[in-house]
Amino acid sequence: MTETTGLDIREKGRAADGREIALDRRLFMQLLAFGDCRDTALLTAALDEYHLPGVLYADINDPRGIALLTFSEDPDFFLTDLRTFLSHPPFADLLPKPELTMLGRTYALGYEDDLERALLDRPREKVCNPAMPWAIWYPLRRAGSFEQLSAQEQRTILMEHGGIGMAYGRAGYGTDIRLMCHGLDKNDNDFVVGLVGPDLYPLSSIVQRMRKTKQTSLHLERLGPFFTGKAIWQAPTS
Repeated sequence: MTETTGLDIREKGRAADGREIALDRRLFMQLLAFGDCRDTALLTAALDEYHLPGVLYADINDPRGIALLTFSEDPDFFLTDLRTFLSHPPFADLLPKPELTMLGRTYALGYEDDLERALLDRPREKVCNPAMPWAIWYPLRRAGSFEQLSAQEQRTILMEHGGIGMAYGRAGYGTDIRLMCHGLDKNDNDFVVGLVGPDLYPLSSIVQRMRKTKQTSLHLERLGPFFTGKAIWQAPTS
């Protein structure tokens, strides 16, 4: 980034000694859903051969449904490597479900002391962790009322929301992936959230608990649609 632009849009964090740190890198993650899949073995074999970075889920709500999560720092990946891969069988033979398409980017909250790990490594490790195969993915849009609150009120509301997720994480029930999708989503959503864990019920319980928070009950305009599935293929992270 050049100093002449006068506009710094890098991700910001804070080192242990209090210094502000910055990183101009982030991970883009996209979920594409498909129907009419009769043989998932053909899909996993193709993914193994192509070495695609991602996860293949079986859709619990569609006996012939699957979803492919992929990720890259370079958004061109989705228009080049991924598009080429999907234009050939076996994925080209599937029925796309565009209503379940989700695309977002990782972002920093301002206090992370290792931005590369927070923005790039940890999200990949979470979704590709064989011990956490179950997943719930959904987009959301905040209501304008949230933006009218003071910074302190927003922090209090977000702390309530985040506290639930951290409690479930400490108990080993699951973890989340939070992505911004401003301008990346055809329905003008603000965020994409992924919940991953070893079992499905705790993830559903997280969503249930979140419904009672001020952010969800008072300051969300839209939530969903939801994709719920279990990983049947995960790319290696090393």
